[in-house]
Amino acid sequence: MLKFFNSLTRKKEEFVPKGDKVKMYSCGPTVYSYPHIGNMRAYLFVDNIRRVLKYNGFEIDGAMNITDVGHLTSDADEGEDKMLVASARENKTPFEIAKFYTNIFMEDVKKLNIDLPEHICPATTVINEIIEFVKGLLDNGYAYLTSKGVYFDISKFSAYGSLGGSVDQKRAGARIEVDDEKRHPADFALWIKAPKEHIMQWESPWGMGYPGWHIECSTIGKKFLGEYIDIHTGGVDHKTIHHENEIAQSDCLEGHKVVHFWMHNEFLQIDSGKMSKSLNNTFTLADLEKNGFSSEDFRYFYFGAHYSKQQNFTYNALTSARNSLINFKKAVNEHKKGQCKLSQDKIEDYENKFLEAINDDLNMPVALAVCQKLLKEEKSKDVYDLIMKFNQILGLNFDENKNDNIETPSEILELANQRWQAKQERDFNKADNLRKIILEKGYKILDTKEGFNIEKI
Repeated sequence: MLKFFNSLTRKKEEFVPKGDKVKMYSCGPTVYSYPHIGNMRAYLFVDNIRRVLKYNGFEIDGAMNITDVGHLTSDADEGEDKMLVASARENKTPFEIAKFYTNIFMEDVKKLNIDLPEHICPATTVINEIIEFVKGLLDNGYAYLTSKGVYFDISKFSAYGSLGGSVDQKRAGARIEVDDEKRHPADFALWIKAPKEHIMQWESPWGMGYPGWHIECSTIGKKFLGEYIDIHTGGVDHKTIHHENEIAQSDCLEGHKVVHFWMHNEFLQIDSGKMSKSLNNTFTLADLEKNGFSSEDFRYFYFGAHYSKQQNFTYNALTSARNSLINFKKAVNEHKKGQCKLSQDKIEDYENKFLEAINDDLNMPVALAVCQKLLKEEKSKDVYDLIMKFNQILGLNFDENKNDNIETPSEILELANQRWQAKQERDFNKADNLRKIILEKGYKILDTKEGFNIEKI
C-alpha cells in the first residue's frame, strides 16, 4: 500500500489517483538568481515522488511553473518584484534575467538526475489564461476590483485557512499589508495594476498590469492537468500563504476541491541555521564542485534524511556522504561479477522491505539501509541485479568508466577517512603519518577547502 502524508488532512493516507494517470503539480523556481542547494531539495523531493510512483506502476502527467514575473519579496503581496530587483542589479531586462537563470536551473536538475515534470511552463507564456482565470473569479463574485488591481475576497471561501492555519494565526505570525481598499487584510492580489514605468506589464480588462504570484500556479495547473490534481508539492514555506491562496482561487473557480494530496518538504539548514539568499549563507552546486564534490554526492546526501524533517548541511556531512557513496558503488560493482546465488526467499524479502520503505511516505533513509544490508551479502550477481532494480528510485550512476573513485581500494578509503577524522580532531601528526602511508601505497590525497579527493599516483 502506497501512503503519503497529506498536509491538508495532517495525516498519512493511502494514495489512490482519481484517473488513469497521476496528475501532479510542483511549484517551480523563481528565476531571479542562482538556485542554491536548499532550493534543490524541493526538486529532489519531486524526483523522489515521481520515481516512487513509477516504481509502483503509475503513469504521471506532471506540470511545473517557472516564475518569471510577479513574485514579490513577500508572499503576502508586499515588497518589490524579485525579477525587477534582479533586473536593476544586473542591468538586464527581466526576460534576459529569466532566460539566464532558467538555463542554470535546468543544468542543475540535469546534474542531479532529477526526473522533471512533463510540462514546464513560464508564467509569462500564460498571461491570457491568467486573465481568463481572474475574470472567472470576478464573474462568480469571489473577487473585487480596487484602484490597485483585482483582489480575491477570502470571506467568500469558508475553507480558507484549512491548510496553513486560520487567518488570525497567520496574522500573528507575519506582517500583512494594510490597504484601505481591501475588504480584509488577508485578501490577496490576482492582478496588479502597473504604473507606466513598470517594466513587465500586459493589457487586461482592468488596464495595464501584471499577475499576482499565486494565480500563475492555479492557472498552469488548470491548463495542463485539468480541474482535478492528485498531488501538489512545494516547500513548507509555501504552505501558509501561497498554497492556501491557490486552494481558495482554484476551488472557487471550479466549484469543488481541486487538489487531493498536498505534500511539503522541509528546509535544508546550514550549520543548523536557516539557509537563504537574504542571509547570504547559501551554496550552489557549483560551489560544491569547486570544493571537490559532485552533484551525485549531494544527491546521496539528500537520502540521509526524511523529506519532512529539516536536514542540516555541513561540508563534513557531505564528505561523509561522498565516502559512503564511494564505498556503496565499489560494493555494487564487486557484486556485478559475483558467483554466489541469493535465494529466492532472500530476494523477495529485500524487495518487500525496500518497497515497504519507499511506500511508507518515501522513507529513503530506511530504503538506503535496506540497500546497504543487501550489499553485505556474499558477492552475487543477484545482489547487483536487485540494486539495479532499486536504482530506479536511487537514480545513481554505477558505470565504472564514469566513476573513477569506485576503483579506490577500501583499505585506502579507510586510511583517508581516518586521516580526515584526525584533521578534524587537530591531531596533525597522526594525519601526516596517515598521508605518508597512503603515499607509500601508491595514492595521494588532494585536500580541498572542506574535503579531499583520492588519486592514484
